[in-house]
Amino acid sequence: MKTRIIILSFVSLFVMACSASKTNATPEQIAALDQLVANQTFKIESHWAMPQVNRSISALQNSGIIAPGSNANRISLTGIANELKLDGETITSRLPYYGEVQMPSGYNESDDNNISFDGTIKNYKAEKNDNSSYTISFDAKSNNEGYNVTIILYPSLKSDMILKGAKRFPIRYTGQITPISE
Repeated sequence: MKTRIIILSFVSLFVMACSASKTNATPEQIAALDQLVANQTFKIESHWAMPQVNRSISALQNSGIIAPGSNANRISLTGIANELKLDGETITSRLPYYGEVQMPSGYNESDDNNISFDGTIKNYKAEKNDNSSYTISFDAKSNNEGYNVTIILYPSLKSDMILKGAKRFPIRYTGQITPISE
């Protein structure tokens, strides 16, 4: 009897999870997102940073340095200026980085640990998904590090972004998309 209840619970959870992945976007929202992606002109302001949790991030949480409402695997960016802006082939960004740097830079490099881009992108690819969202991937370079960037844009103008650097652990950001004003 217990196994039947457990199996029924798993099946019902699976059905609810599958139904939650369907989009409830209006045709206008989908068209607006299609236009942003086609023009490659948008900016993303992130609300949350989700670093890969390891011993050093856990130590920060245990020390009490992380702001209230945040924890080791989800840090609020409220009040912290940040953005990633894509304008055609040009990218600029200033994203705070929380995580472990595996290979430090040289002495003459900037000691700014943010993820800052100011240049052109390479290997740009945008694919429309079944739920009308887009998965965008490209490579970008900061002053001394290359990054692989993957962004998922939703018709609700929410974003989910993962940055994988050559010298640091990956980090994920969630936020809001806005068109670039002319």
